[in-house]
Amino acid sequence: MSLAPAEQTAPEVVCTAVAKTFPTAAEPLRVLEPLDLTLAPGTVTALVGPSGCGKSTLLRIIAGLEHADPGGQVQIGGDEPTRVRKRGELAIAFQDAALLPWRTTAGNVALAQKLAGQPADRDRIVELLKLVGLAGFEKVRPAQLSGGMRQRAAIARCLITEPRLLLLDEPFGAVDELTRRRLNIELPPLWSGTVTTTLLVTHSIPEAVLLADRVLVMSPRPGTIVADLPIDIERPRRIEHQHTRRYGELVDRIGYLLGVDQNPDAKV
Repeated sequence: MSLAPAEQTAPEVVCTAVAKTFPTAAEPLRVLEPLDLTLAPGTVTALVGPSGCGKSTLLRIIAGLEHADPGGQVQIGGDEPTRVRKRGELAIAFQDAALLPWRTTAGNVALAQKLAGQPADRDRIVELLKLVGLAGFEKVRPAQLSGGMRQRAAIARCLITEPRLLLLDEPFGAVDELTRRRLNIELPPLWSGTVTTTLLVTHSIPEAVLLADRVLVMSPRPGTIVADLPIDIERPRRIEHQHTRRYGELVDRIGYLLGVDQNPDAKV
């Protein structure tokens, strides 16, 4: 199943001098230093860094949900984020699945198409729910689903509009570790095609290495990018890759850069 019509291509995302300062009662709070960033079309990029460093803020700016400080600019395939989002070509998944409790699983997925101005495609909804492991739960409401199942439904809701840009903000952070590992393997093939560019914000270094083509490491607030590491592990990725020497080296290196691993000899 592709995530976008065949005539579309994955967009390049270009951030130029993107910075963010929030006004507060005491003094302005600088969250992001000006940064330049390009996400190559069709790639999966993971963003890691300490809490409060501006990861989610950067993602929200790329999504057009926050404005960068004056002088900063984001272009998605040469267009503005708000225009891309209104066309249904940009989708976001947050840690909180945020399903509407009065809608069924299928109804929550269909809502994304409605908001994007697309006609509801019942056959595709059923197919996508099957792909994310929710076959038979189409008419079930969120309260009857486990945390992992709700997150699967939220991912399906993102994918149903066939987005060209997929933004994931800790999408597996609210589920248990066993479910998280399973989702790390089962769901990425759904968005790793050539017509979708993906940005993943995560606190999990192993998850970043497992899922991404590239990991960007951010500094403490005010955040800036301090390392840009290519993940040279073959695809498709499997759980077994987490037991390879190269995987361990990359995890150790990122941990060292973040100050959680004291192994200065970790190589990339």
